[in-house]
Amino acid sequence: MPTGIRGGTRTRRRDFSLRRTAVGFALAALLLWAGGLLFRSLWAGVGGHPVVWGVLALLVCAGTVLPLRRRHRRRRAARLAAAVTEAAEDLVDTALAEIDEAAAAGRRDEPAPVCEPVPEPGYEPVYEPAPVDFAALDPYAFEEAVAELCRRDGCRDAEVVGGAGDLGADVLATAPDGRRLVVQCKRYGPANKVGSQDLQRFGGTCYAVHGAEVAVVVSTGEFTAPAAEYAASCGIVCVDAAALAGWSEGTLPPPWELPVTVAGPGLPEPA
Repeated sequence: MPTGIRGGTRTRRRDFSLRRTAVGFALAALLLWAGGLLFRSLWAGVGGHPVVWGVLALLVCAGTVLPLRRRHRRRRAARLAAAVTEAAEDLVDTALAEIDEAAAAGRRDEPAPVCEPVPEPGYEPVYEPAPVDFAALDPYAFEEAVAELCRRDGCRDAEVVGGAGDLGADVLATAPDGRRLVVQCKRYGPANKVGSQDLQRFGGTCYAVHGAEVAVVVSTGEFTAPAAEYAASCGIVCVDAAALAGWSEGTLPPPWELPVTVAGPGLPEPA
């Protein structure tokens, strides 16, 4: 005899998803917490009155006896539970999809990372020195600026010695090739040129007193023709404003590398 198959609605089963299950448990825990909080509030409001105990006892009895007396409603309850479960799963799937979509949108809105160039080993950046207005410096600052140029180009021991009784020497240093360097600084304006008398006074002390092997006169102005002639005859290197700017900006070599007969741009060639 063929056995009958009990009819019923077959519910759709989904593949197991750990993520969906975890979110579902989280929602269930949230509902239980909210229910417990509500019960606690109600209990605190009534102050543990005996009537409340009686109502709770009736509810427990009703929840125990009624399902036993109404077995035929279990199927309906099961179908309702399945529907609620399916609806909860749909809600969880929708929430997860919205979370994923929001996260993807956030990643699209983030700016692209900027890749900084990595310099090669041994690479040294080249810095272009800014032009210096030497004429705007006071005399002592001008001497310090000339000493700093000497240090920059290899004279590590360059120092300012100018002042009262300096006997014509403002900066003393040792050139990179070992020669003794003696520098006199003249901060003159365009209307006041370095004359031959200035060169004669410096020439009388730079060799005999200071033992110069390289004698240099640096000025923010110009040299007169007789001064340039005297300097060439005594082996003194003259650096005028144009030559000083070239030395500072690196377009001209330092004075101790210049030929003695070259007085600098803007100066007449010595006879």
